[in-house]
Amino acid sequence: MGFCPISQMVSRVVEMLCVRHKTKVKGVDDGKKKKIKGTVVLMKKNVLDFNDMTASAIDRVCELLGKGVSIQLISADHADPANEGRGKLGKVAYVENWISSKASLTAKETEFTITFDWDENMGCPGAFIIRNHHHSQFYLKTLTLKDVPGHDSVHFVCNSWVYPTHRYKYDRVFFSNKTYLPCETPEPLRKFREEELINLRGNGEGELKEWDRVYDYDYYNDLGSPDDGPAYARPVLGGSQGYPYPRRGRTGRKRTKADPNSEKRLPLLSLNIYVPRDERFSHLKFSDFLAYALKSLFQVLHPEIASLCDKTINEFDTFDDVDNLYKGSVKLPDAKTVSKIRDRIPSAMLKELFRNDGERFMKFPLPDVIKDDKSAWRSDEEFGREMLAGVNPIIISHIREFPPASNLDPKVYGNQNSSITRDDIQGNMNGLTVDEAIEKKKLFILDHHDALMPYLQKINSTTTKTYASRTLLLLQDDGTLKPLAIELSLPHPQGDHHGAVNKVFTPAEHGIEGTIWQLAKAYAAVNDSGYHQLVSHWLNTHAVIEPFVIATNRQLSVIHPIYKLLHPHYRDTMNINAYARQILINADGVLERTVFPARYALEMSSGIYKNWVFTEQALPADLLKRGVAEPDSSQPHGVRLLIEDYPFAVDGLEIWSAIETWVREYCSFYYPTDELIQGDNELQSWWHEVRNVGHGDRKDEPWWPEMQTRDELVQSCTIVIWVASALHAAVNFGQYPYAGYLPNRPTVSRRFMPEPGTPEYAELAEHPDVAFLKTITAQLQTLLGVSLIEILSRHSTDEVYLGQRDTPGWTSDDEPLAAFERFRERLIKIEKKIIEMNDDKRWKNRVGPVNLPYTLLYPNTTDYSREGGLTGKGIPNSISI
Repeated sequence: MGFCPISQMVSRVVEMLCVRHKTKVKGVDDGKKKKIKGTVVLMKKNVLDFNDMTASAIDRVCELLGKGVSIQLISADHADPANEGRGKLGKVAYVENWISSKASLTAKETEFTITFDWDENMGCPGAFIIRNHHHSQFYLKTLTLKDVPGHDSVHFVCNSWVYPTHRYKYDRVFFSNKTYLPCETPEPLRKFREEELINLRGNGEGELKEWDRVYDYDYYNDLGSPDDGPAYARPVLGGSQGYPYPRRGRTGRKRTKADPNSEKRLPLLSLNIYVPRDERFSHLKFSDFLAYALKSLFQVLHPEIASLCDKTINEFDTFDDVDNLYKGSVKLPDAKTVSKIRDRIPSAMLKELFRNDGERFMKFPLPDVIKDDKSAWRSDEEFGREMLAGVNPIIISHIREFPPASNLDPKVYGNQNSSITRDDIQGNMNGLTVDEAIEKKKLFILDHHDALMPYLQKINSTTTKTYASRTLLLLQDDGTLKPLAIELSLPHPQGDHHGAVNKVFTPAEHGIEGTIWQLAKAYAAVNDSGYHQLVSHWLNTHAVIEPFVIATNRQLSVIHPIYKLLHPHYRDTMNINAYARQILINADGVLERTVFPARYALEMSSGIYKNWVFTEQALPADLLKRGVAEPDSSQPHGVRLLIEDYPFAVDGLEIWSAIETWVREYCSFYYPTDELIQGDNELQSWWHEVRNVGHGDRKDEPWWPEMQTRDELVQSCTIVIWVASALHAAVNFGQYPYAGYLPNRPTVSRRFMPEPGTPEYAELAEHPDVAFLKTITAQLQTLLGVSLIEILSRHSTDEVYLGQRDTPGWTSDDEPLAAFERFRERLIKIEKKIIEMNDDKRWKNRVGPVNLPYTLLYPNTTDYSREGGLTGKGIPNSISI
């Protein structure tokens, strides 16, 4: 910029102007003065920011006019009676040499100096007020004070965007990195602490803008677009509408004309949906996300992309056609189609879709599941193994009775019990009887019957043609699971109350029977894929955590110990959830186009939320509920697995235990007695709001912890951290490795199992691959679906993993820092153990026929290289993608 060559002269002019500006602010003039040097680390607004190309130049002009960035220290030791007992304020100081500091063309931190006149009689600064008189915002990372009287240094961890002062109706206040319970807060800081929380709660009115720092609740009333017609209307989820759901962050946008209960949506390609500014992606994360999100917006090309599908429109004709997705062999559309596309999408997206070679686009990385062996995914052993070590390893359960029974109300749904008989499976049980297998706890089930059956009539009224499924499996002596039977069920054509219409299929390897068995496994995989995406992934991690994010920011001060414990596990969650509502789970969005429940997807997840239990999200409780573990006090984690070689559970219990130990050590430091928990008004308000507002549709359930004891606090915080970190990692980052190859985990079935005597049955016998591909996810859906899961499976290059913190000085208390270091060391030991087990040939389920080691719960604590991409390993602190 043109200011740099005359930076010294400009600095002197600024100093002169600032002297005049400073005299307008009342400070402290009495006592012994001392110069305190400070270092401010911040990130200026990027000069290449497409929202404001002139930000840097205008900010320099503001400096010349004496409108700089001021900071005023607040005493933690001495109150000002004339200011309602708030801490005394020091003199205003200004960030120095703003003009002479070159603006970065990329997101980059810059270090500035600042000098304070401080009265030694005022004690130690415990907070500060910052005023931004510039034109544009900046990201304030830290302030460090040196040579404070009686202290070597005082550190402030800020990590917040500061907008120009005219955007706020209050002062921006930041606190030092000391941690206080509300009752222990120094009196001069108490009002500042209370007022900051009031500001963050807002008043519940108006449309929120990017500079607003308001955390508030709303229903999921922004998924549909009823003004565009009935086909785009969707029910409101949450509240008294009959569709229970967790709450999401409020945006305050206007309501639609067709439905006053629904909120207007932003244009499809807009990603500017409101979340508090500090919850937005970093510049680096947003760049990573945008580069790959361009692919997920592929649906804007529909129906033009149909011209890409040669031979049979919208079909893969052979498995070679599927393989070509990973070889860059999908051809560009003709010139006419390209012209249409150019008129409909931004140039940035065109650059991604139409690659520089001018011939190919949409080349995908080769999924791990077919890297070593292109056909091993078809094996029964791999089919069973992925229930223990795949992308959805949290559903399989132990069979306690035979045949499996339904929990659906028989008055509404008739007889929904399984029709699988002993004769169906007896001959394939390695010499065991069914009763012996149950007694020895060797019979297991992947049950997607009750969750889907109430919605199948609606779902199958669309282009989807699918079943509710039950898959029975036998635990063999070598630890692998052997499929015994798959039951596919449909609602009775004469009405739900007549019960289910069931068909049972058993394993076969050759001929038409072998082909039918492969199809039966595909229908079961479709169910598992849809349930995984809607429930295991979206509902049980993304959606259920957002109310905790909101409540924590509304009710717990940044200097509260539980805020500091949980805050790293909320990073980017509100932002990615907002994007999901905009382009993924919305009406006619990516999920509806690629997963079998289609327009009934979120409605179905609401029905499943009715059975959500917070305490059962704890891993040991989940394993016990599913019957895959038994209580055993002799075991390190208090449970004994029925399937010893269960990679998700084995690694998960290690991670769970490490988290729980860390949380217990941390909470014990701040809460040596239960009375402190009971008397902590912020903590009690937080828990009351989580239960009664954030998860208000489940507020009256008896299983909620009362938050009266340290054990309840440890349990609750451990669950939140587990869900936001390890559980999400386990169900998210394996998506592309396993499901990037859609035949392995198809998301849609488009026709029912062919009946003997029909043309479809003849095709199944003569051209089994063609019939298989015609049944599962179509070509256009595959392109869109694979684009989506490639994005979701990528680690950002600025990821912060479990056992890491993005700011080292997050607290000034030594014992919590030491406990956190012990936590990190435990995770390092777990990493080594996972590698050893993956290399041990005894554990067949850790690698399997596809030769894909289980690393989804590998913490990645020691990797500070910030390697992004499809690594297939690493537990981020938070649900950040």
